[in-house]
Amino acid sequence: MTETPIKLLLVDDEEDSRRSSAKWMSRKGHDVTDVSNAAEALGLLERESFDVGVFDMNMPGMSGLELLQRVHQDDIDIEVIMLTGQGTVETAVSAMKMGACDFLSKPCALGDLEYHCFRARERRDLKKENKQLKAVISRTRPAAKMIGQSKSLREVAKMIDKVAPTNKPVLIQGESGTGKEVVAQAIQQASRVAGKPFVTVNCAALPENLVESELFGHQKGSFTGATAEKPGLFEIADGGTLFIDEIGELPPSLQPKLLRVLEDGSLRRVGCHRQRKVKVRIIAATNRDLQTEVDNGNFREDLFYRINVLSISLPPLRQREGDIDRLINHFLPKSHHLDDAAREALNAYPWPGNIRQLINVIERATILADEFDITLDDLPSEIVDHGHAPESAAASDNVDATVEPDPPHPRDMLGDSQYKLDDVARVHVLEVLESENGNKAGAARKLGIHRRKLYRLLDRFTGKSKEPDRIDESACESVL
Repeated sequence: MTETPIKLLLVDDEEDSRRSSAKWMSRKGHDVTDVSNAAEALGLLERESFDVGVFDMNMPGMSGLELLQRVHQDDIDIEVIMLTGQGTVETAVSAMKMGACDFLSKPCALGDLEYHCFRARERRDLKKENKQLKAVISRTRPAAKMIGQSKSLREVAKMIDKVAPTNKPVLIQGESGTGKEVVAQAIQQASRVAGKPFVTVNCAALPENLVESELFGHQKGSFTGATAEKPGLFEIADGGTLFIDEIGELPPSLQPKLLRVLEDGSLRRVGCHRQRKVKVRIIAATNRDLQTEVDNGNFREDLFYRINVLSISLPPLRQREGDIDRLINHFLPKSHHLDDAAREALNAYPWPGNIRQLINVIERATILADEFDITLDDLPSEIVDHGHAPESAAASDNVDATVEPDPPHPRDMLGDSQYKLDDVARVHVLEVLESENGNKAGAARKLGIHRRKLYRLLDRFTGKSKEPDRIDESACESVL
């Protein structure tokens, strides 16, 4: 049996019985509040949270059964034990049907009372854990691994090892797509609450009027569309970690409420006056410079210092030497092969969208690739052209802009080291297209390639492929 103290509410109009029970339970180390009537008990339940309530069934005014009914109508998080001096099977069954977890007859041995209160508290904890697990399953994604061995990433890993064992707030800063949520998950997995809920919310992805309800929950009827009571993410994450992504987008009106939760763990649902207590570790992330936001009056200074107790800065992908290859190998399906030219182009690109952009490019290439072989033709033009841009700019300085020299014939280019394979392919493709009077289907047949591949080549060479929305299926079949 656990020895953690129980927060207990005793409701009984018989003063001697109530006081003796309260005194004995208090001596045993429990946090006990006792009142003589149901109306006073309801007032307490609106303001405070209790683990267990012991209600006398027969009281003047509102009875214990009516109080139990109100508790369940208002969805108050408390387990109730009914107590009566006139116990019958019928009254016990009635109380259990209304939601009581136990039923005791007066006079009740004080040791039995404590035992049944422990059982009631355990039932409450199990119900709460079950609710959390269901919510976590629907809201969280599988944890991702940190891929890379660059010096900058190793520094991040060291910082994770240092901050994870604490329960202090962590602020993760970095450009979009650098893997801030992956780092948050790594912190959770290495923390003391690794088996507890890890719940995420993206402030930038929610309309401003829904952020408060999502974070703190709401009562039924508290606003238009609130057709049912809903716990907030803080309640769902109770005992675990709440990851607040893009915290710089948090509306100014909600920043004081977040600060209050960080300071003492207290919150109120929208439309509810009852205060609730939670114990949640906050990990926040942003791609903004929050100090600048503070200076500009867009973010509270006291909240900034509260979430910035521990800080981790993520390096952009372009600064992670050697990690691009490792990431390519991790995300590239084993069924596909990436040729050397395409791999070189991917490594040379600066990746303004970081890891998220790299993943999208690889997924695109696997879809477009013929026979599972990924080449330059399957990469976006901005990646392929990135390495050629300086040479093109330098060449333009030495050529009269008003005169366009005739392109050489492919035969004249063969064996000449000043021409790259891409240059030969461009001249050849455009010449074949011209010989077919612009007929792309005919040009594709002559070149021995799929018509869609011709569109990709033209898009790369000229940016003017103008691929139609519908492709003539018979023409495609004639090329295959």
